[in-house]
Amino acid sequence: MTDEPLDPILIQVTVPLPVPMIFAAWTVGEQLQGWMCDRAEVTAEVGGRYRLAWNGPVAFESPGKVLQLTPDVDLGFSWAGPPPFGPLMNSPEPKTQVYVRLQESPEGVDVTLEHAGWESGAAWEDARSWHFHFWDDRLHQLKEFLIKAAYG
Repeated sequence: MTDEPLDPILIQVTVPLPVPMIFAAWTVGEQLQGWMCDRAEVTAEVGGRYRLAWNGPVAFESPGKVLQLTPDVDLGFSWAGPPPFGPLMNSPEPKTQVYVRLQESPEGVDVTLEHAGWESGAAWEDARSWHFHFWDDRLHQLKEFLIKAAYG
């Protein structure tokens, strides 16, 4: 076992739609509820609320805060993990952060998600693995949600 912290999760998806539409999907509660979670409360300003909640299959709430925000460019927020990772990740306060960056590319807009703050050890490896699959699934749902919203 190593004492080195685990690498951040990095996932990217390219969405062939305008940046403002994609950014709104991350910063408007009703939009987040269309692809990310069951309930969302967002105050899109640094220090604002970024509270997401899921009813299942793993019911949990991530009562985060906006840590960074540049309209139509990037968003960073604190992240509270679900059970059974809550005791590891969430106390005394959330130990990981999510950062999303939007960048134009020839195919559309690259949406890059980085989830950082992972510590070392087997329990952290399990938490990181769960979150990798979670974020991979959510970014693909984001792309589907936005394309359906734009084109029906």
